[in-house]
Amino acid sequence: MRTSPALRAAALAATVTVLLPLTGCSDGGDEESSPHSAAAAATTTPADLASQQLKWTPCPAPSQAQGGGSSPSPLPGGAVWECSFMKAPLDYAEPEGDTIELALIRAKAIDAKKRIGSLIFNFGGPGASGVATLPAFGTDYDKLRTRYDLVSFDPRGVGRSAGVECEDDAQLDARYEADGTPDDAAEEKAFTEDTKTYVAACEKNSGKELPFVGTTNAARDMDLMRQVLGDERLYYFGISYGTELGGVYAHLFPEHVGRSVLDAVVDPTEDAEQSSLGQAKGFQLALDNFAADCADRGDACKLPGSTAEEIEQGVSGLLDRLEKKPVPGIGSRKLTQTQATTGIAAALYSKETWPLLEQGVDEADGGNGALLLALADSLNGRSEDGRYDNSAAANTAINCADSKERFTLDETREKLPAFRDASPVFGDYLGWGLMACTGWPVAGAWDTPDVSAEGAAPVLVIGNTGDPATPYAGAKAMAEELGEGVGVEMTYKGEGHGAYNSGSACVQKAVGGYLLDGKVPDDGTVCD
Repeated sequence: MRTSPALRAAALAATVTVLLPLTGCSDGGDEESSPHSAAAAATTTPADLASQQLKWTPCPAPSQAQGGGSSPSPLPGGAVWECSFMKAPLDYAEPEGDTIELALIRAKAIDAKKRIGSLIFNFGGPGASGVATLPAFGTDYDKLRTRYDLVSFDPRGVGRSAGVECEDDAQLDARYEADGTPDDAAEEKAFTEDTKTYVAACEKNSGKELPFVGTTNAARDMDLMRQVLGDERLYYFGISYGTELGGVYAHLFPEHVGRSVLDAVVDPTEDAEQSSLGQAKGFQLALDNFAADCADRGDACKLPGSTAEEIEQGVSGLLDRLEKKPVPGIGSRKLTQTQATTGIAAALYSKETWPLLEQGVDEADGGNGALLLALADSLNGRSEDGRYDNSAAANTAINCADSKERFTLDETREKLPAFRDASPVFGDYLGWGLMACTGWPVAGAWDTPDVSAEGAAPVLVIGNTGDPATPYAGAKAMAEELGEGVGVEMTYKGEGHGAYNSGSACVQKAVGGYLLDGKVPDDGTVCD
């Protein structure tokens, strides 16, 4: 079973935390009107930035914005993680203007003579610190390190890369304890006022950066990174939201696409509402599968009920009781309905954490909410000392810079029945999350991202049939939108978020065969 930091990293690989609407877009709205804007995008990078020399030094401990903790441990064989900063334009429309620093991390390739280049990872969120996340999973990619420098980064707005700041720790504690599924006029007023307060804090503390943190600029940053690292093509491994970023990159720079893998794939054809609704269905499917597994184990399952339906009724009953009466959690903090829902969702990201879900629900039913609260903290980015990273703030800022959709209270109410039909447990929660960008000070760029990439090298697209956060259908949609001869679809029949880190030898062999040897799997390959 993964440690808490690894669980948190896995959870952040979701396209969006379950507290916010699922959106994936960018801030460069003018570019999306052009079918192929690669040349125009490339000319916006000043020569001095493209030729900058990076100074790599042993990595310090992650900052609080990155999640805190200790310095990354050496890899097998003694390889040391190195960190650096790359300068990039704050506004690519004014490339000679202000710059920001983007935090990078790398581990050098094992076999320098057979080195292909740098393999750049984005672990999703949006909001996940790649600098903190890559070392947490570093040994999972040892085979890929035989021929690549493993590289990741904090995208703009995240961690040490001009990280977005909104509310302080005490305010965030109160925000996450608050009722996220209002039932009457008074609760609706409190909910909307809380959203306004949060948005105002983001504007006050990070107003200068908010217009420039969207996905298009992150894609431009990756092309600048490619040049600075000395690669003719971008070798890329994108997970969850990272698949959307990879698709946008392929659209903007098709001639620079190298061997690329997209795992846990975002559906680029869905707008914010459709994506959130799909995520409600995805988490419900994962809960159904968890409950069925528990029921199949009979008396070995700690939860009451002999069928999956009865077990889920027990979960719903617990959440209903918590809305009226929270139970003791950690220290003076109590487990509320909202935090319990977050904790349940966090444990559904991986089948490895189903035992924690079972234990957490069982203990909360008995009046001890500590485990579900700890799971919620892992997803919300709260450390044991009560401090938060900036993942949630960055998530909001990037999503709202990307998505044009802004939902009123009346519109949200009208959409709730569809969300409840999609998921009795998560529907209200995700439905009300549609309002996360309401009142945001920056206009969104598009309804859906353009990922068409005619002329690009093949992109391996992997969907997991049991994925709760990025439903399986997204892989087919992404492969089709990338275009014929570019998108190569592969299916993994499994549970949890993503495929490569599931431990599937079949998936890892196919990914390694492409990234290391250039062997493209057959379109439609299935791994059980």
